[in-house]
Amino acid sequence: MPGPRIVAFAGSWSRPSKTRSLVEEAARRVVARFGGSAHVFDIADLGPDFGSLRQPQDGPHTRHLDAFLAADALIVASPVYKGSYTGLFKHFIDLIEPVALVGKPVLLAATGGGDRHALVIEHQLRPVFGFFEAHTLATGLYVSASDFGPDGLASEAASARLDRAVAQFAAHLSRHDAAPLLAVG
Repeated sequence: MPGPRIVAFAGSWSRPSKTRSLVEEAARRVVARFGGSAHVFDIADLGPDFGSLRQPQDGPHTRHLDAFLAADALIVASPVYKGSYTGLFKHFIDLIEPVALVGKPVLLAATGGGDRHALVIEHQLRPVFGFFEAHTLATGLYVSASDFGPDGLASEAASARLDRAVAQFAAHLSRHDAAPLLAVG
C-alpha cells in the first residue's frame, strides 16, 4: 500500500519563503510519522497568470489543484498580510468546490513578522476551512520571523507545537510500511 497522500500548500509568492519552509518541514514530519508521500507547492508554482484564472480547469495550476483535492490530508499555510491570509491564497481556495474538502484533515499554519498576528489561524483560516466542512486539527501553528534560523524552523517551542499538530493526524491517517517520498514542486 502506498501510504497516505499529503499535500502541503504555502500561500506565498516569495522565494525563498518562510511559509514554504514551514510547510516543507511539516510535510517531512507527517511522512516520517505516517509514511506515504508529500506534494509541496506554493503560489509561485501556480504560474504567472494564476491570479486572472476564473475556472478551476484553466491553467498550469491544475496538477497542484488535483493533488490538493486527492490528498488524504492537507497542510496549508499563508503568510500574514494586513491581518489575514494573502489574496492569492484565497483565490486558490475559491477555485475549490464547496463539498470537495468535507471531512478532510487539515493542519493550519501561518507565518508573520511578529506575534501580533498569531490569531490569524483562529479568526481567518479556521472559518474558511469550516465552510468546506474540513476537519481542522485542534492545534494550529503560527510562527514569527524570530522562530526561524538560517536553516529553517529554529524555535524549540514552535517545533514542539508542530510535532503536537502532526500527531493529531493519527486519528485520520494510519502508519504504512511504504518508503517515504517527498516530492517538492
